Amino acid sequence: MISIIAAIGKNNELGKNNTLLWHIPADMKHFREITYGHPVIMGRKTFESIGKSLPNRKNIVITRDVKYKKDGAEVVHSLAEALDLFPDTNEEIFIIGGAEIYKQAMVVADRLYITHIEAKDSEADSFFPEIIPVVWNEVKHEEYKGGKENPFNYTFSIYKKN
Repeated sequence: MISIIAAIGKNNELGKNNTLLWHIPADMKHFREITYGHPVIMGRKTFESIGKSLPNRKNIVITRDVKYKKDGAEVVHSLAEALDLFPDTNEEIFIIGGAEIYKQAMVVADRLYITHIEAKDSEADSFFPEIIPVVWNEVKHEEYKGGKENPFNYTFSIYKKN
């Protein structure tokens, strides 16, 4: 199963200058819990913005640079090549960014784990693709109020492809 996980603003904002727009500890914990023990596929810029391989996950990095190598990550040159590493379709594989990889993966993904953040950022320079209701059905919806640690209201949603 191919799943996408992302946190997006009201206008599908993802980030700015290869960094996340908002710091929400509950979302980081949610990400860790869901992806723990599963392969994660990401673009090179996302990998470099994280700064290291994610522990207890097989890290796959997609780049056009044929000379690119990083400890703790397997490097491939396309989303198709990354997915070919996992012929067992029962294993849940996570696409974790960035914007271009998300765009490519929406066609092949079976499930979306989306944190909807009740905020906007007019300076965002990367965006998540539109979640089209005729394609995606929301099957889980959990709302949370912002507070001291998590400054924005947010919703954890799961979508399955129709």
